[in-house]
Amino acid sequence: MHHGRERVSEEGARRGGGGGGEEARVPEPEVNSQLSTSTQRAAAAPSAPAMDSTSPEPSLYTVKALFILDNDGNRLLSKYYDLELYPSMKEQKNFEKNVFNKTHKADNEIAFLEGLTIVYKSSIDLFFFVVGSAQENELMLMSVLNCLFDSISQILRKNVERRCLLDNMDGVFLVVDEIIDGGVILECDPQQVLQKVNYRADEGSLSEQSVTQHITEKLALTSNVLQSAKEQIKWSILK
Repeated sequence: MHHGRERVSEEGARRGGGGGGEEARVPEPEVNSQLSTSTQRAAAAPSAPAMDSTSPEPSLYTVKALFILDNDGNRLLSKYYDLELYPSMKEQKNFEKNVFNKTHKADNEIAFLEGLTIVYKSSIDLFFFVVGSAQENELMLMSVLNCLFDSISQILRKNVERRCLLDNMDGVFLVVDEIIDGGVILECDPQQVLQKVNYRADEGSLSEQSVTQHITEKLALTSNVLQSAKEQIKWSILK
C-alpha cells in the first residue's frame, strides 16, 4: 500500500502539482545559460593593452660626443656624433662649460647632466670627456675613454698636458677617428689603435712622416676620384 502512494506522489511532482511536499528547485539549464553568457561576454571584452617597455632598443651609436678641454674649460678638441644633440657651436660650448663646471673639482669619474651620461678623466691641465645617452652602459663609455687617454698618452710620450697635445694634434685626431666613427665604437685596444695610425713604438712617438703619409694618401685618393670624373665628363661630351 505504501508503495502505491509513493508512486502517485512522484507522478504528481513530475506533473507540477501544488502538493505541500513538493520542493522548489532552480532549473539547471538557466544557471548554465547564465554562466555561458557571462563567459561569452568575458571572451568578447577587449584585452588590457600590454605594458610598454621603457627600455630603449639597443643601438650601435654608443657615443654622442667626445671632447678635450684645458684646465680653464676651453675647448681643445671636440667631436659631436649626434648632430641633433647640440646643433650650434654656441650650444656645444655652453654644454661643455656646464660639464666642466660640474666635474673639474669632483673626484668621481662619471656624471649625469642634461639627460646624458658623461665619463671623464683628467691629467695635469687636460680634461677628457666621453658622452653617451642616459641609458648607455657606463663601462662601455669608460672603455672608450681609457682607450683614448692611453693612446694619446703613448703619442705624447706620457706627457699628457696642453702644450704637448697642441703640438701633436694631427696624431690626436687620427687616434679619435680610429676609436670612433660616426658614434660607433670601432676599437678599444690602444695598441691596435696605434698600429692603425702607423705609430712606431720603437721611436717612442708618432712619426711625422707617418702622419704626412696618411694625409698624402687621402689627398691622392681624392685626386684620383676627381680625375676619373673629369675623364668621364670629357668622353661623354665627345660622344
